[in-house]
Amino acid sequence: MSTLLPGGESMADNKLAVFVKPWKSLSLPELGAHVRRLGFTWIELPVRPGFPVEPDSIERELPKAAAILREEGVQILNITADLPLDDERLYAACAEAGVSMNRVMFRRGNLPYWEAERAAREQLDAALPLCEQYGVQIGVQNHAGNFVAVHELGLYHLLKDYDSRHVGAIWDAAHNALQGMDLDAALDVVAPYLCCVNLKNGFWQRTNGPEAEFAQWKVYWTSGRHGRASWPTVVERLRAMDYRGPICLTAEYSDHGAADRLIVEDLAFLHSLLS
Repeated sequence: MSTLLPGGESMADNKLAVFVKPWKSLSLPELGAHVRRLGFTWIELPVRPGFPVEPDSIERELPKAAAILREEGVQILNITADLPLDDERLYAACAEAGVSMNRVMFRRGNLPYWEAERAAREQLDAALPLCEQYGVQIGVQNHAGNFVAVHELGLYHLLKDYDSRHVGAIWDAAHNALQGMDLDAALDVVAPYLCCVNLKNGFWQRTNGPEAEFAQWKVYWTSGRHGRASWPTVVERLRAMDYRGPICLTAEYSDHGAADRLIVEDLAFLHSLLS
C-alpha cells in the first residue's frame, strides 16, 4: 500500500537501508557486522548468482540469511531476486524469512516500448495471486535507459490498475534526475503507489572531446551531494508529502574502491536532512 499517511511524525523515523551489492564477497556474518559499522541496521539483499543467497537455493538460504543477519542486529528490508515473478519459491522464502518486498526492474530488450510494457504486465498479473497468498509486495523501480518504466509517467501507466498493497513503486531519485520528470511533478505522479525511495546520485559525463563529430556520454555515479538529484529537495518534498516509508541508499559509485567512505558520508548527509 502507499506509505503516505496523515500526521506530523518526524522523518527521522523512516527506515534507512543500504543495498549491499558492493560487499558481495563478504560472508553473511561479515556482511552484518560491516553494515553495522557503516551505520545501518536495514539492508536490501540481492538474491543473485555469486551472492551469499543464490536464486536456486532461496527457499533454504533466505530464512537462514535473515536469522544470521538478525544476530548481527541487521534486518532485511527487501530483496531483489533473479527469479521469475511467478516462481512460488520466491514468495514462500520471503514469507518464512519475514521479508515483505521484492524489488524488480523490467528490461525492454529489443521490444517496442508498449510491447515491453504488456510483457511486464503479464509478469505482474501472474504474480498477483502469490503476492496475496504470501503477503509479499512487488516494488517496481524506474530506471533510465532501456527499461520499463524509464520515468514516473511510465510507472504510473504500468501500475495504475494494480492494488498498491501488492504492486508498488520504488522511486529512484538519481534515475529520475537522469531521464525523468521535474522532481515535484515526479513525486506527485508516483505518490499513490510509493512503497520505497532509492537515493543515490549521478550525472552525465561527456566521454569525447568537443572536436568529435557526435557527443558521447556516460553516467558517473557519485555521492549524494554532487549529482543531478537534489537530495535536500527530495527530502523537503517527501516531508511535505508526509512520506513514512523506507529510504534505501543504493551505494552505487563509479569509484568502487571508495564505497565504504562514500556511503558513510551519504548516510550522515541524509541524517542531517531528515533531522
